[in-house]
Amino acid sequence: IIQGDKMKKIIALILVLLVVACSKKTEETEKVLYLFNWSDYMPQEILDEFYEETGIKVIMDSYASNEEMYTKIAAGSSSYDIIFPSADYQEIMIKQDMLEKIDKTKIPNIAQLNKEIISKIDFDSNLDFTIPYAVGATGIAVNKKYVKDYKKSYEIFEDAKLKGRMTLLDDGREVLTSALAYNGLDPRTSDDVSLNKAKETILKWKNNIVKFDSESFGKGFANEEFWVVQGYYENIVAQIDEANRGDFDFFIPEKGGTMYIDSMVIPKGAKNIENAYIFMNYIHKPEVYAKIVDYFEIPSINDGAEKVRKTKAPYTLSELNKTTLLKDLGSALEKHNYIWNEIKSSN
Repeated sequence: IIQGDKMKKIIALILVLLVVACSKKTEETEKVLYLFNWSDYMPQEILDEFYEETGIKVIMDSYASNEEMYTKIAAGSSSYDIIFPSADYQEIMIKQDMLEKIDKTKIPNIAQLNKEIISKIDFDSNLDFTIPYAVGATGIAVNKKYVKDYKKSYEIFEDAKLKGRMTLLDDGREVLTSALAYNGLDPRTSDDVSLNKAKETILKWKNNIVKFDSESFGKGFANEEFWVVQGYYENIVAQIDEANRGDFDFFIPEKGGTMYIDSMVIPKGAKNIENAYIFMNYIHKPEVYAKIVDYFEIPSINDGAEKVRKTKAPYTLSELNKTTLLKDLGSALEKHNYIWNEIKSSN
């Protein structure tokens, strides 16, 4: 006969073992997908509806820069199934064998992708490693209530009348590439004369800006602290009240404009690759992708979505042809970084 206290201990042990067994079973059967994405770059509605349709739970971490993402992945983090690097880091990660090759037969909706955009990804023209997620341009926003006369050019940053009311991105790739192209120079150059010319131009701009800012330019523009900002349309318009949109102008400069292509990629070591394929294919369902471009008000790279979207993008895919896609600089990167550090540290 088992005594009372001993019986209690046995029952307690059995309960613990049952809980552990149930937990293990849940972990084994629950379908999950781990994303590593830019902050606020995926509408929650999409993730919720994906779960409802597939039963796959999406767990997402975020990063603020390509450098932050790359550092974590390069350090050996294999906990993510999909990440969203920009073109330059896609190219770097392909060269360094950091990405899984994609089985495109499992993503039939890539047939919806715009051919013009695919042609720009010349380092992965067959989409063996990258599935484009979104494209856009870095442009200039102007508050027309305070700035009446201006050229749609980076020349606006040389206007001393606007001193203390303007910002440029705190991003060497963006600013230096823009200055090189503005001067008619090769945006990927390693030539010292060209880089110094760009440096002189940026120092003129720097004399009139409040600061280099990649975080608060949208809010600062919306609350009228800044009247002219270099930045991304989707980050700016998200901060502006509907009633004030009439005062907001956003343009891609004829010289110096840059563009980005952010893509979905699968890092080596991903554990839920089949779920990653299901997600990539889901994203490019036209009716799903239309919700994404409507949410951010950006151009659609999905031709089917373009036909059913409800909003209009501020610029077309064709207009991006006058911009420079930021790609891997290779050996020139060290010189670009050096020049940028000189610019940032100058008084």
